[in-house]
Amino acid sequence: RCHKKEFLLKFGRDRRRWLQWLFEARKRHGLSVLNYAVTSNHIHLLVRDNGERDVISNSMQLIAGRTGQEYNLRKQRKGAYWEDRYHATAVETDRHLIKCLVYLDMNMVRAGVVKHPAEWPCSGYNEIQAPRERYAILDYEGLQELLNFRSMDDLANAYRRWIEDAVLTGDRRREGTWTESIAVGSESFVNATKEKLGIKAHGREVIEADGSYALRESSMPYKTILWVENDGLRPQNRYYWNDTVGM
Repeated sequence: RCHKKEFLLKFGRDRRRWLQWLFEARKRHGLSVLNYAVTSNHIHLLVRDNGERDVISNSMQLIAGRTGQEYNLRKQRKGAYWEDRYHATAVETDRHLIKCLVYLDMNMVRAGVVKHPAEWPCSGYNEIQAPRERYAILDYEGLQELLNFRSMDDLANAYRRWIEDAVLTGDRRREGTWTESIAVGSESFVNATKEKLGIKAHGREVIEADGSYALRESSMPYKTILWVENDGLRPQNRYYWNDTVGM
């Protein structure tokens, strides 16, 4: 999230620049990107942990550092660009992964800025629907493997249906499950993650909600945790874009 929830990413050029550094992180460090959503004041990024040491942390350091430096230099601004370092949540690669993918792409629909993810160029939806031959950000092979699809055409068709279902449902609640938890998935997955974390998981609870489990720091109901996040995108603060994406 941007420092003090400021709208430092409200212009298309700044969102595109963040995506260009995401692409650079994939080239330099081999970051496996499954989905992304760049909003006007915060980022959602879904990546695959391939077990290679420091790939994710080095990538995040590159992206966050360069975008902040460039913005401050261009605007002759001083001070922090980001509110804090990134928060990581482990997601089990089953139906929870699908829910997380859809949740990311529905971000600006929930905010009321667009009616469909296809209208927001700075998320992964359009790239899943029309994979790029050059400058691809998403790891298409990784997505196919994790979601058990033989081709990107099959994956794109299924993903389109999942998004349409989410749009028709019209549920605009923000789920703290994805942004505040340490791990999300089945009970066995979450407990295994907690065990691996050892002392780092001390004081964290395994909480069940709607058939899913999450490792969290408190037992506060999910639906009450992130209403604060919605404040920055209330109707009076909405803006509508008219630019086009380009790499």
